[in-house]
Amino acid sequence: MKFLDVKTDFAFKKVFGSANSKDILISFLNSIIEFDNARKIQDLIIVDPYSIPLLRGMKDTYVDVKAELDDNSQVIIEMQVLNHEGLEKRILYNAAKNYSIQLKKGDAYHLLNPVIALTITDFILFKNSEELINNFKLIEKKQFIEYSDDIELIFIELPKYHKTEAELDTVQDKWLYFIKNVGNLDYIPKNLNQELEKAFNIANEANLSEEELELQHKKKDWIYIQKSSIELATRTGLQQGLEQGLEQGLQQGLQQGLVQGESDAIVKMVLNAQKVGLPMQTISELTGLNEDKIMLILREQR
Repeated sequence: MKFLDVKTDFAFKKVFGSANSKDILISFLNSIIEFDNARKIQDLIIVDPYSIPLLRGMKDTYVDVKAELDDNSQVIIEMQVLNHEGLEKRILYNAAKNYSIQLKKGDAYHLLNPVIALTITDFILFKNSEELINNFKLIEKKQFIEYSDDIELIFIELPKYHKTEAELDTVQDKWLYFIKNVGNLDYIPKNLNQELEKAFNIANEANLSEEELELQHKKKDWIYIQKSSIELATRTGLQQGLEQGLEQGLQQGLQQGLVQGESDAIVKMVLNAQKVGLPMQTISELTGLNEDKIMLILREQR
């Protein structure tokens, strides 16, 4: 057996956001989100994130899966394999946008429903926290009084998850193991619930069309190229910084190297994305650059 790596946006949406994925998504979200009074999600509606209405002049954003829960609250889920400048602000903006666009002109504010933004990262985002799952709400800074739970940000950092198959006790453990490792497995683990078995079957490449497999392979190749470009640019930048540091002072040189490495990585990311035919919006989301800056980079590299 060979399975999709669900850390790509295509495979993640295939498993968790397809028309027949409702039971899978309910099981996953119930294992991750801690609701008041130990409430569990009984039902939800999977929403196509590309059909979300936008306000005129409002910046578009991208989500992998969006669901409306049985209490009318919303969950927007993103799988992020590459870090980029402005990521945390974009996630907050996306949650706030989904909160605000619920109202039409003249609607009362009490009609607003809560929004939960669940972000899964394939990199360490919070270096000062050892927690696998970090949860953020609006609270008073000194007394920790909750102002509102209408916007909640949940982050799962996969590199902090280290359990082996033999150590999987809870449903949460099994879902996180699935997301992190399914692309490297050649068998379906034992002792899974019905929803996890179904997720494995959806991710089984034998059940995909040739077009779906081609798209998945292109996604994986592009991610590999981006990661390799970032690593190379960072090493090159650091080396240049060290060489300059010998002449101008070690600390100053290191700083210049880091900046140069980051700049080179962004340029390479833009060029590689353009080569594989990714749309401008996707390139903008991945790099944090606006379309004008992306076009400038492409013109300069011709």
